[in-house]
Amino acid sequence: MTLIKSISGFRGTIGGSVGDNLTPLDLVKFTSAYAQWLKEQHPGKKLKVVLGRDARLSGAMASSIVEGTLLGCGVDVVHIGLATTPTVEVAVTGYGADGGIILTASHNPKQWNALKLLNSRGEFLNDAEGKKVLSFAAADTYQYASVDELGEVVVRESYDQRHIDSVLALPLVDVSAVRSAHFKVVVDAVNSVGGVVIPALLRQMGVDVVPLNCEPTGRFAHNPEPIPSNLTEISAAVPAEGADLGIVVDPDVDRLALICEDGTMFGEEYTLVAVADYVLSHTPGSTVSNLSSSRALADVTAKHGCSYTASAVGEVNVVAEMKRTGAVIGGEGNGGVIYPALHYGRDALVGVALFLTLLAKKQMSASALRSTYPAYVISKNKIELTPDIDVDSVLQQMKAKYASEKVNDIDGVKIDFPTEWVHLRKSNTEPIIRIYSESKTEAAAEALAQKIISDIKSIISR
Repeated sequence: MTLIKSISGFRGTIGGSVGDNLTPLDLVKFTSAYAQWLKEQHPGKKLKVVLGRDARLSGAMASSIVEGTLLGCGVDVVHIGLATTPTVEVAVTGYGADGGIILTASHNPKQWNALKLLNSRGEFLNDAEGKKVLSFAAADTYQYASVDELGEVVVRESYDQRHIDSVLALPLVDVSAVRSAHFKVVVDAVNSVGGVVIPALLRQMGVDVVPLNCEPTGRFAHNPEPIPSNLTEISAAVPAEGADLGIVVDPDVDRLALICEDGTMFGEEYTLVAVADYVLSHTPGSTVSNLSSSRALADVTAKHGCSYTASAVGEVNVVAEMKRTGAVIGGEGNGGVIYPALHYGRDALVGVALFLTLLAKKQMSASALRSTYPAYVISKNKIELTPDIDVDSVLQQMKAKYASEKVNDIDGVKIDFPTEWVHLRKSNTEPIIRIYSESKTEAAAEALAQKIISDIKSIISR
């Protein structure tokens, strides 16, 4: 089965059988469930929803179905066409809409697509809201509008420039400094919407852009997840072009990875670290990332005399913790920067603008800037279990075993040692425990992971 239903939306592979894949009938069903939830949230109101999509091959088909279904539910549509996830998010509040739907499977391969659902604040649904939509989808009973109550497409236009304008208007984005630096940047947008909006943003900041995989055809030039093993092409292109930086975004442009001028990885984990360093130097305040993100953010936050807290994994959880603590910057270690001065959502455009401002003001190379931050390495492993094993019990026993250390159990079990940490989380879809460990070196991080795996196996064998 390749159809995943969760509180954050509905994701699956295109084609195949209804209920097992993301088929046209499934698109109708899930859109109808979302519309029903909106009607419950805003009784008696004529609803308006922003709709946008990334450039993947199934996007046009899915967009037509979702648009028609919303109209059939009596919901007006603001259709902004090809758009990044953060662009849809800011468009929801920009148009005063009641919600938004983004058609994107993020970093998943081309055969996948998904409906990501937003509330009236342009933010992902929380746990209770998502579960309500899921309950409507499970009931599979919908009320559609009569002919006189059908929705209409009230706007059909791009929101890209308005999004770019809002980023460039941020007080901490110094366009003059970036322009004066005369940066040359290679952009790899994996042939999705980032190939339109990121070069446009850069050129308006006076940056010389070298486009790489920037045609929004949806035919991904490589595996779209922006991790080092997928970025060999741009790693070679940056030094070959004599560029100052390489910028990589995933298909829906909420994740940002950076390549140094010598072709080395700045590191996805360090995108947020660098941006936070800059933001905190001008606007001191608290920071937030999830439990599986690098300790480097906590270190940089402490350097500025500010406080750091960790949230459960998931953007909606990071946002909730940022609001609770009044954080000035936050995000996730996968290259997701959340800057609430603009909006509460991962936004690669904001990340690019703030990072380039920092680089321009520091007047140093990307690799030199990277060397100023604490050096950590994360190792990602998993241990497969038989279905009959009680994963929750295993995690509780691990928590008890390491009770003398600093332990956080808001999302699995995270054990903080003095110079390293390990985070254990159970999968929601298969009998495995994911094991993320971080230390000063790759060998040390891997050794910690193997020690924890040995502990778990010992518990299981009792």
